Amino acid sequence: MKTNLLKIQNLYANIDDTEIIKGLNLSIKSGEIHAIMGKNGSGKSTLAKIIAGHPNYNITQGSMQFNNHNLNEMSPEERSLAGIFLAFQYPVEIPGVSNSDFLRLSYNSKQKALNKPELDPLAFFELINEKITKIGIDSSFLTRNLNEGFSGGEKKKNEILQMLLLDSQLCILDEIDSGLDIDALKVISKNINSLITYKKSIIIITHYQRILDYIVPNYIHIMKEGKIIHTGDSTIAKKLEQYGYDSIPVT
Repeated sequence: MKTNLLKIQNLYANIDDTEIIKGLNLSIKSGEIHAIMGKNGSGKSTLAKIIAGHPNYNITQGSMQFNNHNLNEMSPEERSLAGIFLAFQYPVEIPGVSNSDFLRLSYNSKQKALNKPELDPLAFFELINEKITKIGIDSSFLTRNLNEGFSGGEKKKNEILQMLLLDSQLCILDEIDSGLDIDALKVISKNINSLITYKKSIIIITHYQRILDYIVPNYIHIMKEGKIIHTGDSTIAKKLEQYGYDSIPVT
């Protein structure tokens, strides 16, 4: 049975006194895949950051509910522990922090918050090796510093690895398809699809239709000037590819 997972009502938000989100409404139930598309500057990435709790964005009006909890009052850390994951469009490089240490500390932080046993380095190594095998990356990937010197595709694979490891209930993928060749896109799409259960949901933010060939959304939302102007099914993507955003009616 589907339950209400995320509900955003009449959301307005700004950064540096510039209003970017302007009366946005969005409802997501468990087990659903939602794609958000729109031209550059429409507010897609801003929405993702606001859901995750980025401190630079100021909500001036409206509400966000996640599992019937008020997101507006939760810190980014609390949102993450509650089950929200954001795969960044531009993951940052962190010199001096190994990928394996970052992943283990992230995993154990969530385990601790859920009152579950934490893993020592050896036990975690067994777990993470199982995950990287699924994504098709070499174990040497773990010994490198977090995102340092990674290609665009490697950074995106690392975001998916984090998503698999943390097993969050709502995953927001901000242009996860950028920088990937077709083979990497197929592998990552397969892993994303494998995460979908009746309890979990995914938001895919993208400019392009190609990832939606492999991850078919239940709904596609078109954003313009800080709000969703149209919602439809997966067939909208091919129409956009052929005719552009001006072909989509405002509803």
